[in-house]
Amino acid sequence: MGAELLAPSLTALREALSAVRLPLDLPDAAAARERARRAVAQLDDYVLPRLDRLDAPLLAVIGGSTGAGKSTLVNSLLGRVVTAPGVIRPTTRSPVLVHHPDDAAWFASDAILPGLARSRGQVADARTLQVVPEPTLPAGLAVLDAPDVDSVVAENRALAAQLLAAADLWLFVTTAARYADAVPWDYLRSAAERHAVVAVVLDRVPPAAMDEVPAHLGQMMGQRGLGRSPLFAVPETEVDADGLLPDAAVAPIRDWLGALAADAVARKQVVLQTLDGAIGALAGDAPVVAAAVRAQADSLDTLRADAEKSFAEAVRSIGVQTADGTLLRGEVLARWHDFVGTGEFFRAVEQKIGWLRDRVVAAVKGEPRQALDVKVAVESGLEVLIREEGEAAARRVESAWQAHPAGREVFAAADDELGRASRDYATGASRAIRDWQGDVLDLVAREGAAKKSTARFWALGVNGVGVALMILVFSQTGGLIGAELGVAGGTAVLAQRVLEAIFGEDAVRRLARQAKNDLDARVEALLAVELSRYLSALDAVDARPEQADSLVAAAEAVQLARGDLALPVAADPPALEGGAGTPALEGRVLDPGERLDPEELDPKAQRDLEERP
Repeated sequence: MGAELLAPSLTALREALSAVRLPLDLPDAAAARERARRAVAQLDDYVLPRLDRLDAPLLAVIGGSTGAGKSTLVNSLLGRVVTAPGVIRPTTRSPVLVHHPDDAAWFASDAILPGLARSRGQVADARTLQVVPEPTLPAGLAVLDAPDVDSVVAENRALAAQLLAAADLWLFVTTAARYADAVPWDYLRSAAERHAVVAVVLDRVPPAAMDEVPAHLGQMMGQRGLGRSPLFAVPETEVDADGLLPDAAVAPIRDWLGALAADAVARKQVVLQTLDGAIGALAGDAPVVAAAVRAQADSLDTLRADAEKSFAEAVRSIGVQTADGTLLRGEVLARWHDFVGTGEFFRAVEQKIGWLRDRVVAAVKGEPRQALDVKVAVESGLEVLIREEGEAAARRVESAWQAHPAGREVFAAADDELGRASRDYATGASRAIRDWQGDVLDLVAREGAAKKSTARFWALGVNGVGVALMILVFSQTGGLIGAELGVAGGTAVLAQRVLEAIFGEDAVRRLARQAKNDLDARVEALLAVELSRYLSALDAVDARPEQADSLVAAAEAVQLARGDLALPVAADPPALEGGAGTPALEGRVLDPGERLDPEELDPKAQRDLEERP
């Protein structure tokens, strides 16, 4: 177990994170995308290459706010200007990495920060790393001057975050005037959360405030999880002709870095602590990104359910209204009355069936035009109903989707006009109704041919018997009330008795049920085509819900391998002679020229340092 499993599990986590797609701009999507992007960058820039070479030089990244004096500090630590004036300054867009010549092979390659090009000369390109060999810098240590974390240029801020994420050690520079700013503390809080090794440099401290300001900053550090981090106070002072600070002002920082570089065990402690913290944070990021992936899928499921529910309601509503007598009004009712001869048929309703059978042939002329008028009226009434319900379903979907951030985005991206029924819907509705009517006529024709009472059947004609069956279908549930019950209801009863006189009671029930089921199926198929427009718009969104499980599984594998990784620790704290601070000092503030007595170290703090991963 250990590193042998940790590297493959991290590689799998990287692949899972890089594959994440969050196409919908949900409230948490932007943050999750950025989290995934940064995690992949940190794996590429730092974690994987560092895990492969734990003995590589220690990389200390100098970060901080605009005007904090980061570049001046780098030059002063080295004792000379490592690049020409005007290149290293607070607005510099190109990062500068200084290393001992013996470590050139490590930093010249793309083993770390592979996304940045290398240059030995002066550059002003954010994606180019200026690499400067410096023999006065201890071997095993490199210092990288990063752009401002609060730069007005977004590219600079992004690069600063990327470089800090690739650091073994943060040397965070702030000033007496700006140490409480929010942006630097966001970075420091992030470092504390992932247990990165951090040292803070408080620059430009007025001599009169040397007691109060560093103490206050130390208190803030303790409250925010950085109480064990070194704090160096650099007094406000004059620089020389080269823009360098007096040696006494930066010597404690140089000595502390030198002590780390000289002690291989202490250096490895720093590497392992920061590396392990970074790995833990990456494993913790994956479930957060997975939750965002699930949120995308859940949103699409919600939109899908809204659309399906809306069109299911349209199917249900049409089904009810084509059975409760709703259509036995207006033109349909008038044309039916014209066809059957209203008065005489109403008088016949209460008579014996035998008498009705004898009278029906004489009373009904069987005029094709009158039956056709009923058929046309039925077609028109059905079409109005189906078109209205289809439009209402489209409006319901639009209302539900517009109330959801994902729905608004899908609506805006759709090529189709989803706020209303499709352009072909009316034509489809007319075709479905005509096809249904044709099937009803075929149904009664087949049934009539099998009956002995063919004379009565042909007296009414196929159209006459067919429209009578349609009228019966439209009144199956008895939803008529009041005056409608007296007029349309009686008409429906008449249609039923006419049909029973021809086919018999059982056959009529079977024919009515079959005709109604056929109508419902055609309506459902028609509206399913309309629904498919919305489902297609959802399917066009490149959401991949399976990625959530992949992320969680990859993170769990990393945590398992990380737990089995043996992290060697030093038997004693790092060499501190000449240093100005150590992670075991519990936030103590030392003046720049003050020397630390190793006897002053708290024994418990020493043990904590030894036991820390």
